[in-house]
Amino acid sequence: MTERARKIAIPLAAFLFGFVALGVAMVLTLTPGGRDVAPSSVGGPFALVDHHGREVTHETFLGEPHLIFFGFTHCPDVCPTKLFEIAQILEAAAEQGREMKALFITVDPRRDTPEIMGSYVSSFDDRIIGLTGTQEQIDEVVRAYRAYKRETPLDDGDYTMDHTAIVYIMDGQGRFVTALDTTREPGEAARELLRQI
Repeated sequence: MTERARKIAIPLAAFLFGFVALGVAMVLTLTPGGRDVAPSSVGGPFALVDHHGREVTHETFLGEPHLIFFGFTHCPDVCPTKLFEIAQILEAAAEQGREMKALFITVDPRRDTPEIMGSYVSSFDDRIIGLTGTQEQIDEVVRAYRAYKRETPLDDGDYTMDHTAIVYIMDGQGRFVTALDTTREPGEAARELLRQI
């Protein structure tokens, strides 16, 4: 496999893995008739640090619907593209989406300090909040959201991270609603997002 093909295949595989995992989690909460019989198994308590250095938990974001996206600041293409799309959708949501936050949770806490996360998210939208923590804290939140991450070594001795590339829509009670399709035109995606919450 060429280096170019590898760069395309790895993010695609991570996206598909995450999409299937979320699909399985949603299916397991439905009866054959389609009625909810149990809370979604996606999501749960977490304790992290935001890009201002403040300790936050899942409770910090209760009361308002919010988005969650896993990624890392050294990501060459998927993460900046996805965050740009999220920023466009939040902008298109106008006043109805003014209070909505998007949580950008790193899968690479070794490199992504609060300061680095703050500098990174400032390039997109002030409603995007960078979250980091210890390796154990990140591992816990990744498990809670049925996400995927894996450190992959590079030829130069550095490493990259394969990870889930789904944007989670969470309701005001912290429950998973569905995945946000950021590939749609921003206005259309914003309207769909507002319908979901």
